[in-house]
Amino acid sequence: MALLEATGISKRFGGIEALSELSLFVDAGDAVGLVGPNGAGKTTLFNCLLGLLRPDTGRVIFDGRDLGGMPIHRRARFGIGRTFQRMELFTEMTGREHLLVAERARRRDGALWKDLLNRGGPSADEIGRVDATLDLLGITDVADLPVEALSMGHGRLVELGRALMTEPKLLLLDEPSSGLDRTESLALSGVLARVQDERTTAILLVEHDLDMVLRSVSRLYVLDFGVLIADGPTAQVMADAGVRRAYLGQAV
Repeated sequence: MALLEATGISKRFGGIEALSELSLFVDAGDAVGLVGPNGAGKTTLFNCLLGLLRPDTGRVIFDGRDLGGMPIHRRARFGIGRTFQRMELFTEMTGREHLLVAERARRRDGALWKDLLNRGGPSADEIGRVDATLDLLGITDVADLPVEALSMGHGRLVELGRALMTEPKLLLLDEPSSGLDRTESLALSGVLARVQDERTTAILLVEHDLDMVLRSVSRLYVLDFGVLIADGPTAQVMADAGVRRAYLGQAV
């Protein structure tokens, strides 16, 4: 059984069909890409998977559970993490503090409010888990700087680390290379490879940077106007004439 299985997902907004009977799956430890031109329906599908939108038709099964009608926070507790196209970080907090807050939220032990009142410092176990994630991300040397002092690339890694602290079985990544230069994008690809290697976290990647897609995923789904036009191994899909015509704007 696939870790994530979405079947027959459709979504309309007024007279516009944003998704039409779309199905995809992600296995445990898999790295899967979701690409398509602007307006293809990628974000709409992400929002249906996360529970931000309710699909008009279809089912979303995660780790054997039907997620229909389930709120976002419960989906997260079952092991779905995500990052955002637009970074959602607190500029005055450090990277380390972001990860510590995420760890407290994961434990749900009632201690977070004590931190806010300066009455409860992190435990040795919490510090160890945060340090391990900072090391995995390669940002230990900047972990104690406020986010506003970090580069865009380091900020993206902090956001990724915050998601990893929840111990997700599946990471939904929404254009994580947005705003990054080539060097930063290459570094992010390397981090994603290490995450899969060391933590066997499955990844569903929405991304406009095709070079990053080719480096980061082994399977690919391509949407065009809400319709799935190709899926399969990445190299095979990218060689498809219909994909080149719809997504790359190349003549057949």
